[in-house]
Amino acid sequence: MKDNFSIEDLKQFDHFGDNHIGTSSETPIRDDAFNLNSDEKIEIIRDDVKHIMETLGLDLSDDSLRGTPSRVAKMFINEIFSGLDPKNKPKAATFENKYNYGEMLVEKNIVVYSTCEHHLLPIVGRAHVAYISNGTVVGLSKMNRIVDYFAKRPQVQERLTIQIVRELQEVLNTEDVACVVDAKHLCVNSRGIKDIESSTVTSEFGGKFKNNNVRREFLDYIQLETKF
Repeated sequence: MKDNFSIEDLKQFDHFGDNHIGTSSETPIRDDAFNLNSDEKIEIIRDDVKHIMETLGLDLSDDSLRGTPSRVAKMFINEIFSGLDPKNKPKAATFENKYNYGEMLVEKNIVVYSTCEHHLLPIVGRAHVAYISNGTVVGLSKMNRIVDYFAKRPQVQERLTIQIVRELQEVLNTEDVACVVDAKHLCVNSRGIKDIESSTVTSEFGGKFKNNNVRREFLDYIQLETKF
């Protein structure tokens, strides 16, 4: 069934997108999202991209453009939106904190590549994640993988930050998790206001990180220069 939107509805949607409003801390996925397999989705998206390009007036018989619809469709499913599929969720095994490390552990400068859900343009930046063990620890690379999993979907940065924290809280069985994300949005940098200098910073603090001193310690750590 086609959605029938009025001109005023469309203007309102544009307004929401320009103001980066997110409606939920959960990614809005339909109940039938996985009725089609990846190959079926790629085929449909390929045809849709082909139609968009033809509508723009591009000649898809050109050697450079002929494969673009297929490349874009595969990229959507297998790469930049792969985090929509729960089967790609990283398995984050935990281990007993046998060395009794009781201070915060900080994984900083985790590269973030995501996509703005309002204009489907890139979000590029860094995530800084920390937790205080409640008796268990998680492999360092799993923290990067969790960030990447939630980034690989249409996103708003606020939701991404919250999702990272909630997932680690569940994995580690502790509320003591924090995340700061600092990223550039190409929907701001390359269109609209076209401000190439600005970045967006979001944060989520759970448990002990709500304490001003603990939060300050975390923020000081992520300012440290890493030297090799």
